[in-house]
Amino acid sequence: MSEEKTFTDSMNRLDEITAALEANELELEAAIELFEEGLKLVNDCDKQLKSFENRVQDLLQTYQEGSES
Repeated sequence: MSEEKTFTDSMNRLDEITAALEANELELEAAIELFEEGLKLVNDCDKQLKSFENRVQDLLQTYQEGSES
């Protein structure tokens, strides 16, 4: 799983995983594998959100510095 998914792709997959786990029709091993995949996706989404936040802050700072000149 070396290719990085987009934020939207990750969220869509998380929705699928949540629905599958909530249906409560999986074998325990399959449920644990999906849960583990979900945790990894949550971690990836968190990293992406922090990156987006930093980009927005940088853009705002650049904008504010440019408007002060």
